[in-house]
Amino acid sequence: MLSLLEIAAVLLTLSALFGWLNHKLLQLPHSIGLLVISVASSFVLIGVDLLFPHQHLYDVLTQTLKQIDFAALVMNGMLAFLLFAGALQVDYGRLRARWFPVLVLAGVGTVLSTGLVGVGLYAFAAMIGQHIPLIWALVFGAIISPTDPVAVISTLKNVRVPPNLEAEMQGESLFNDGVGVVLFTLMVLFARGGSPEETSASAISKLLIAEAGGGLLLGLVTGYVAYWAMRLIDDYAIEVLISLALVTATYALAQRLHLSGPLSMVSAGLLIGERGPGDAMSERTQTYVFGLWTLIDEVLNSVLFLLIGLEVLVVQASTATVALAAAAPVIVLVSRILSISVPLLLVPWSRTMSASRLPFLTWAGIRGGISVALALSIPETESKGLILTATYAVVLFSVIVQGSTLKWVAERTLPQGGDLSDETGA
Repeated sequence: MLSLLEIAAVLLTLSALFGWLNHKLLQLPHSIGLLVISVASSFVLIGVDLLFPHQHLYDVLTQTLKQIDFAALVMNGMLAFLLFAGALQVDYGRLRARWFPVLVLAGVGTVLSTGLVGVGLYAFAAMIGQHIPLIWALVFGAIISPTDPVAVISTLKNVRVPPNLEAEMQGESLFNDGVGVVLFTLMVLFARGGSPEETSASAISKLLIAEAGGGLLLGLVTGYVAYWAMRLIDDYAIEVLISLALVTATYALAQRLHLSGPLSMVSAGLLIGERGPGDAMSERTQTYVFGLWTLIDEVLNSVLFLLIGLEVLVVQASTATVALAAAAPVIVLVSRILSISVPLLLVPWSRTMSASRLPFLTWAGIRGGISVALALSIPETESKGLILTATYAVVLFSVIVQGSTLKWVAERTLPQGGDLSDETGA
């Protein structure tokens, strides 16, 4: 059994090696290149095991990977740092100006997509003779409907889009993560047959208010304390330490209080990113603090996308799951365009949402490690294999295919070919 240091050494070495190979050979965007190489490596290893079954190489590698609790690593560790780093990069002024479309996309759109994806998966599974209970299909909908903030923000670094649209996409991906986790918790509760008290309308309302609202409030309170502490000193080393303490302490406290850790990171990151540079940090401190979080973002992104690719080794596929996996990306894309079109149709008088952006917003719905982590964390059930395989298929398709072609889609669907100027009513 490998030690924690040995596991970290393997992951960081592979991330560096695959990143170097991508830079020299493939020249894809860093995250996409890492995922492509790690997936390719996984399939090569599977092929080698089929050719030389007596070497037991596959068993050794899968046992090593199983030592890494991917769900716990992402949801209880990496996510806090990645969300805070992502929120620091968001232009708060533009995000505040775009609050309505962000609210619609992150809230209404996520709920609609959960239902549409769930019903679509259930219907397709029945059509090919596979049984998956509707409630577990809805669990899959909750897993895959939120766009992944890590994947979206990483992809946007390589695509030119109008600033207001970029703010909408960043805001949606940051906030719908918290919404998606709450929906996932509710769907699993229903799927496991929760008591009437746990599944009543009042209990669900309390859960939504407590988790989402409490998480946002906690992040604002701890973020303001950190901001206040930074204002009183001018020492970059201590202020860097304060930012690290803010992330770890807030996320740990949110988990202890059963509040939304992801949303607490978003609100804390937005507050520090907006207020910090103005009157709490000197230029030197800004260089170190924002430089550190940019570096953390890049390193953890690399490890995360590497792990997503390597986790293919532990997915047990069959003819039925392959058929479902092939259909899952189509179901999710159709559900995505419907879930963002319906709110637009319901408020046609509003000029804050533009129909011309629907193709791009649909294709920009990138899923990533959070969906994989949620799929891995569901209880053992007959449907888990189908859900896990379908989740991997959607994540791989969205990151590799959608992520690598998003620039091409932007140039052909956005006004002025994706020009950076803001259009009226954008």
